[in-house]
Amino acid sequence: MNKNELVRAIANNAGITLKSADIALDGFIKAITDGLNAGEKIQISGFGSFEIKEKPARDGFNPKTGEKIKISATKIPAFKFGKAYKDSFN
Repeated sequence: MNKNELVRAIANNAGITLKSADIALDGFIKAITDGLNAGEKIQISGFGSFEIKEKPARDGFNPKTGEKIKISATKIPAFKFGKAYKDSFN
């Protein structure tokens, strides 16, 4: 499902226009992004939670040359489904 299909599904499920659904989806994405950038964990009861995970610095190698390199520490967004949501598929 791409964004346009998601917007259409939101509009159909919520009984709103495509334009309203698109604005709502953009607002949702922006709110999640802003919260994560502020260091917050976002929990949606019955669905899951968004958070930033930190990956520590580590040693690696360049697969082309075999040379050892240092890989910097990074922060990555992560999503974890809630138990009730996962259980709904079984």
